Amino acid sequence: MVKLDRLINILSRYGARLHGPAAARTLEMHSVAVHDPVRPHSATGDVFLAVGVADLTEARALAEQARATVIVVRTTEKPDPQLRDELERSGAALMLVDPIVSWSQIASVVYGLVLEGRETEAGRGPSDLFALADTISASVGAPVTIEDQLSRVMAYSTAPDDIDPVHSGTILGRRMPPAVRHLFEQRGIFTHLAGSDSPIHIPPSPEEGLGGRTVAAVRAGRELLGSVWVSCHDPLPQRQVTLLQEGAHTVALHLLRSRVSADLERQVESELVIELIEGSPDAEAAIGKLGIPSENLRVLALQAHADQERNAGILLAFERATTGFGWSRIGRSTLFGNTVYTILPCGDDPAPAYRWLNDLTAGLPAHLEVVAGIGGTAGARTLPASRREADECMALPASDTVSNVHCYDNSWDRVLIQRLISVASTGRLPSRDPVAQLIEFDALNATQYVPTLKSWLEAHGDLNAAAHTLGVHPNTVRHRMKRMRAMDFLDLDDTQKRTAMLIALSIHTG
Repeated sequence: MVKLDRLINILSRYGARLHGPAAARTLEMHSVAVHDPVRPHSATGDVFLAVGVADLTEARALAEQARATVIVVRTTEKPDPQLRDELERSGAALMLVDPIVSWSQIASVVYGLVLEGRETEAGRGPSDLFALADTISASVGAPVTIEDQLSRVMAYSTAPDDIDPVHSGTILGRRMPPAVRHLFEQRGIFTHLAGSDSPIHIPPSPEEGLGGRTVAAVRAGRELLGSVWVSCHDPLPQRQVTLLQEGAHTVALHLLRSRVSADLERQVESELVIELIEGSPDAEAAIGKLGIPSENLRVLALQAHADQERNAGILLAFERATTGFGWSRIGRSTLFGNTVYTILPCGDDPAPAYRWLNDLTAGLPAHLEVVAGIGGTAGARTLPASRREADECMALPASDTVSNVHCYDNSWDRVLIQRLISVASTGRLPSRDPVAQLIEFDALNATQYVPTLKSWLEAHGDLNAAAHTLGVHPNTVRHRMKRMRAMDFLDLDDTQKRTAMLIALSIHTG
């Protein structure tokens, strides 16, 4: 079972486009009907797959007889105004799929969503790719690895065949060695995989410890999902090449089903996490559904940015945060706006939160700029407070921290000052307060009293610390402070005024 809104969103990722209005997107889909040309009126279901029907009018009539809410047609034809009017009146959703996507792939996605949704939400794992790797290995008579688009190993055959050092290193490291990947990039192997379904043989390279390879792309429509690698010194005979292509097609179906399952898992998890960090009247029930403790929790906030790649960084971070099914991960995550939020079981010691963020960011591309914040410890009902603290920590200016990760436990003072600055900046500051007059004095006399005063206040009167911040000699700071104390509009002995001046200076100087 899946809601219509989710079905439309998922199908659109595989080249499908929505035409005409959709019925209420909260409607639940429970069944699938496939057109049977021998018995065209025998099938009924919520989703109608118009297999073998390219004419939209005919597909619409067949779907109406099948009492379907969603019509899926594989064609390049576009609906005419009359058909659009009929869709408007009936409220049916018409999904047109690019003919390059096979019906087997479309059916795999639809059946996985509609018929297996309940099992997936309960935590059912992905398809057994290892068994499939063994099957392909037996058919071609050679060791096999199945890898994703980034050359990470998803599965490998277990048959005791002779393997070269690169094969064993790839399995042990769970990804293709960087030197070998670079070699394949130079040879144009990945360019070939991106544009062709034909397997390609790679001659041995003894200096790299590499035996021969034959590789085939794993594709869903135009999208490259991964690749199947066969360790073989010589090119495969045509019969084995055909078997490899068939195996790659089966891998694509498995990956589609796995992705659909993961999508459903993420949807349920995301909705529950958002409910908790926004504040839920039934927080204990939501925590129970997520399968994590109700106490000693922290909210982690993370953003990832890259020039020229809008949203790509944060989407990749969310994918890594939710890789694996709920029962195999310690945290529960959601993508809310441009931020990944994770609820992590973590007591008074924030070390597990740091480790979790380090593991996540270690797998992201080096060019991404990542900032993160860790909220304080909370229970199920106080997670909104931990979320606010994580947001505030993430928004803190960069400091001496190596990884741009701030934790509320260690940064509470900076968070508190930031809160005071935020509150103070919402109103109108006095136009003739001491800070404004000091700024004006600096502008007229080319002095550096404003940064000196700010550094001195932040250092709590420590001349050496202030001098280190400014990059000047302590005597310079001492001389400037002496001159400022002589100014009648500055009262540096009043504790309350010093605090207010520090906040005002932070607002004025950014």
